[in-house]
Amino acid sequence: MLGCDWEPLTKEFINDSSFDNSFSWTDITNDFFDAISFLRLGELFHDELFGLFEAMSAIEMMDPKMDAGMLCNRGGKPTLNFEQALVEGRIKLDGLTLNEQIIIVDRTMSCFVSWLEGHSLAQTVFTNLYMQKPHLIECRPLKSFCICMYKIIDIIRDFVSRGMVFEEEDFQLGMYGYRLSPDVSDQRTVGMLREVESELNEVIHSSSSATILEVEWATALNSRIRFVRLFYQLFLALKKDSLQAGGGIGECYNLLTTCSEMIPSLIKTTCTYETDHACTNWSDYGFDAMINQRLLPPTFPRYTKIKNNVDSFHYFESLLIRLKQVLRITTNVSFQDALHYFIEISRTNPCIVSRSVMQILYMPENGKVLGSTNIIDVLRDTARTFICPPVLSVRSLIANKEEAKENVDAFFNRCIRPFTLFIQLCGHNRARQRDKLSHLLEDYAALQDEAERVDVYLHNISIKMEPPRSHLACFGTWILYYVLKIMIMYLLSGFELELYSAHEYTYIFWYLNEFLYGWLISALTRAENISLNQELANENLKHRSGVNKRNKTKKKKNRSNSCEIIMCQALQNICGGFYKAIIGFQLEDKIKSPYFEFDNEKVRYEHRFLAFNVLMTPPLVQYSEFYENNIRLKETGVDTLYSAATKLFHQARTVLESIPNPDQEIHSLLKVAKTNFVVLKVLASGHKRGSEHTVDFDFSAHHHFPIFRLN
Repeated sequence: MLGCDWEPLTKEFINDSSFDNSFSWTDITNDFFDAISFLRLGELFHDELFGLFEAMSAIEMMDPKMDAGMLCNRGGKPTLNFEQALVEGRIKLDGLTLNEQIIIVDRTMSCFVSWLEGHSLAQTVFTNLYMQKPHLIECRPLKSFCICMYKIIDIIRDFVSRGMVFEEEDFQLGMYGYRLSPDVSDQRTVGMLREVESELNEVIHSSSSATILEVEWATALNSRIRFVRLFYQLFLALKKDSLQAGGGIGECYNLLTTCSEMIPSLIKTTCTYETDHACTNWSDYGFDAMINQRLLPPTFPRYTKIKNNVDSFHYFESLLIRLKQVLRITTNVSFQDALHYFIEISRTNPCIVSRSVMQILYMPENGKVLGSTNIIDVLRDTARTFICPPVLSVRSLIANKEEAKENVDAFFNRCIRPFTLFIQLCGHNRARQRDKLSHLLEDYAALQDEAERVDVYLHNISIKMEPPRSHLACFGTWILYYVLKIMIMYLLSGFELELYSAHEYTYIFWYLNEFLYGWLISALTRAENISLNQELANENLKHRSGVNKRNKTKKKKNRSNSCEIIMCQALQNICGGFYKAIIGFQLEDKIKSPYFEFDNEKVRYEHRFLAFNVLMTPPLVQYSEFYENNIRLKETGVDTLYSAATKLFHQARTVLESIPNPDQEIHSLLKVAKTNFVVLKVLASGHKRGSEHTVDFDFSAHHHFPIFRLN
């Protein structure tokens, strides 16, 4: 052994002329094995200069699991670069048949989709030797396709890097030294593809010289070239600055529709080759999975399985559908509407491309919304719509008090970071969102203190007005609303990520029912009352000043607070029904509970709500309060619990059915409320009382609220 190599070095190797003898090499093989002879299996040797961190970070040379370069030396065929493969005839620059071009195009697009799903370019797209030097290709369709793929990769990397909502498991930006053809302009790239389409159309329509099979192949290749061109033009259109202001939306929708209509024909004409090298020898078509293995970082190599062609085109189809949904964000100028839409889209687990595009469309740069609107103005309008504080509804208050204006401006400047982070947070994947929600609460906790200070200061000014106005809890209620939304999102995300065991549902639903939804309804009701009072005061002020009735007539603001209050009441009833029903299940041993010696409910409770410790309002509810409430409920008996839960689900159903124009979310909640109402009514009647039947929780209807299933 020499240095860190595991195989002993022979004297012949050390004395070899090719070996560098300029250093004083010492064979430590025997000393090493003598030093570790006293260690038992599983024990580690620790030194102050070589601890566990260094051991885990070390690379075992010549180990195929840790040394990525070792894999290049395995296998029957040597790994050849572009020039070597060209010399040996593995690839050819010209003379490719139409069928061979279709196979290469389809395989490259499958590699491209695998890259979008989180694998590296070195293990996906750049395993195609033709992609390494596309300018040397003489086959015009393949050359233009490869250059266009370079441009598409470049523009998507730009979207993802600017969107800043990707994690290492979502996307890899590394280029591994490859250059994305910056010398070819966008117009020239599109022009090359159009020229190829014209050439293929001549082959298709020249029935005298082309066979039926050649016409079919030319048609299939032409549709692929056209699809790639339209797909590239789509992202060029999405990149335009005018899109955020509402211009170019029609062009994007037309491109999306045209691309979507082409997918069925692409799937029908695809070559159904398997991705396994044992089934298809991809090296005959210029693909080598090991060509870039030495470019990978010295870490455990990530297994990459390339999608098959059919699945790849289905991925393109779903991506186009998601991009259509993303484009609707340009119609949501209001921050509240935009945030609601971001949360709604996030629940569908969109891909990194659509999430990044959505972020850039709404907030293309710091301080701007939809390209032109200042984010401070958007936040002012949001606060004015939500609670209508006097400082934003009475101009004289600001006009006469420069200090008040400075305080309000400073407050909204402080709001930029938390509100921007909230929008950005909705672009991350669901697992990362939960971690970021807890950190976002810290920013909003600091913002609550600022809001309270500004409210007190403005209240002291507004009560001196004529007539006097009250500004207490205006900005504070507005910030509290978002704090409660974050807390609810944090708890509900645990159901999506399957973090909770069934025996933990009790304190989760109890916290939601007794406190969070109750606080949220209270905040919304207070905001509604303050807004109405301010509107009445403004109308009286205009009436006193003698404003003409025709000018006084004003279109009423479209308020969503009332609708949200109704929705929160339904959710509160649902959570209360779950809480009481699960307590009954525990009394009848219908759900599994942890062994007593391994259980500490207080520790679990404090762990689940640890993120709420940073907040002063609402304060963290201690475990003792939950424990006492549980004891009181258990004393009422199973029948009483089931009956109370039945009433709560029935109330939730009644409230949900009163909402006009219900969406898919309300339909899902209605299904949960109706089904659980029936199950609990059966249990309350004494059905299967004392049996060993258990209860399962089915989240197929709704991702947060399950349906009870009796086994």
